[in-house]
Amino acid sequence: MARRRYQKGHVYLRGKRDKVWVGRWKEDELQPDGTIHRRHKSEVLGSKAELPTKRLAQRELDRRLSVVNSPTYRARPSATFEQLAEKWKRLVMPTHAASTQRSEKSDIKAWVAAIGNIPVRDIDCELLQQVISGWTCSPKTIKNRVATFRLIWDPAKAWKYTADTVYEGLKLKEWVKPEQLCFTLDQVAQIMRLSKEPYRTIWRLVAETGIRRGEVCGLNVGDVQGNMLIVQRAVTKGRQLKTPKSGKKRVFSLSPSMIEQLRPFVVGRQPNEPLFITPVRTKKTGKKIGGCRLEPDNFVKRHLKPILEKLGWQGGAHAFRHGNATLLDSLRAPMAVRQERLGHVDGKTTMSYTHMVSADDVKVASELGSMLDEKLQTGFLSQTVPNSNGSEIRGSQAVAI
Repeated sequence: MARRRYQKGHVYLRGKRDKVWVGRWKEDELQPDGTIHRRHKSEVLGSKAELPTKRLAQRELDRRLSVVNSPTYRARPSATFEQLAEKWKRLVMPTHAASTQRSEKSDIKAWVAAIGNIPVRDIDCELLQQVISGWTCSPKTIKNRVATFRLIWDPAKAWKYTADTVYEGLKLKEWVKPEQLCFTLDQVAQIMRLSKEPYRTIWRLVAETGIRRGEVCGLNVGDVQGNMLIVQRAVTKGRQLKTPKSGKKRVFSLSPSMIEQLRPFVVGRQPNEPLFITPVRTKKTGKKIGGCRLEPDNFVKRHLKPILEKLGWQGGAHAFRHGNATLLDSLRAPMAVRQERLGHVDGKTTMSYTHMVSADDVKVASELGSMLDEKLQTGFLSQTVPNSNGSEIRGSQAVAI
């Protein structure tokens, strides 16, 4: 239904001490039964200090009414946030990865508890800010919840439930991203020495290639071809196969020693078999027999974490990737090679994986110290220093003191 007439709305002042301009106008709503209902809507346009005159307040209202006064304007469907969220879960969420869906469901549950029964038309930035300020969870959790809200709200605009971007202007609690741990070559060697097969080979492979733990679980025997490794699938929680995170397969060259270490996992096996499987012991003989494909969370929790606890270290499988990125940087590998091996689209992400190598740090500190020593020595020799009795001593004497 097109607009009935051009609207200018109504502007008035509200409040005694802290006066604000309020704008009122009419909007059409499409009811679930298909009928059109016209309702009054009002919003705060700004304070008297921000908009000193009524004319300026009217300009702000005109800007907001531009959508309603547009010839293409149509009545917007009415729904509560909970109804909108359910529609989004049904139409959009299935396109996301299973692991992403789990976190999104948790975020939506928090939003529904806070604003689920509020109509979408009545949700604004002020209301969202009140909700966020009342949450006692960590800044990281709040950041994730706002990100999920944005994923829901943007389709709501496309579906004509609203024309406002209500999340703009939100102030979030400061969150400092913790530094990701990074395994050095010495640490990788210690982890391998304390590990059994197939995990000893897995840690070596991840340290050399930097592939993700889900990609390790997704490897098949046929993905090892000569001196090359092809990463073309990954495993999610529950052992479901999917494409890698980058969306495309990656090909790695392997070192001769890595090829030899992988040989027992390849020889005499079918190409479509999982490269690494869980070793299972029979109850009667205790002999190891082939199990099923590895699951990303399980093999890290059961076989990497105990070793790290024994060594007194923190971290997880991702620390191997950061160590690999750091080694590539120390080898001066081209950025294109690093991005391809790590599966990063953006070079900034690759650089964030690069950590300072202790040996390089010592070398740089030594070189900087030598340069400073040289400059300081030259400076002392070329200047005079006041003595306690008022006379001057030369720089060489100052050095001796």
